[in-house]
Amino acid sequence: MTKLILKRIYDKELPEGYRILVDRLWPRGMSKVRANLDLWAKEIAPSPELRKWFGHDPEKFSEFQTKYLDEINNNPYTKEFLKSIREALQTQDVLILFSAKDTEHNDAVVLMDYLNSNI
Repeated sequence: MTKLILKRIYDKELPEGYRILVDRLWPRGMSKVRANLDLWAKEIAPSPELRKWFGHDPEKFSEFQTKYLDEINNNPYTKEFLKSIREALQTQDVLILFSAKDTEHNDAVVLMDYLNSNI
């Protein structure tokens, strides 16, 4: 059975699978070759305004979650994004990749919860 896996793109050992970067900005110091992405889904990332407002402040995380979920639910790209994940999951694991240092308070965590409820 295939699964969704949340990983930091800078991790040394990443499992095999369909690799999706969910950050709007390219990860600092990461080459395209090393990233080896199947999809860069920057359209699903938080808006620049929301990203700047949040600023990776753990105290704002709860409110950030609510605002980001609103963005996901109103994003015209969401349906296409979900379809690409469902298709990939038919044959392989899907890695949801992010670059944030804080592995508990970031947009990929919110997105992963959303995906687990909608895939």
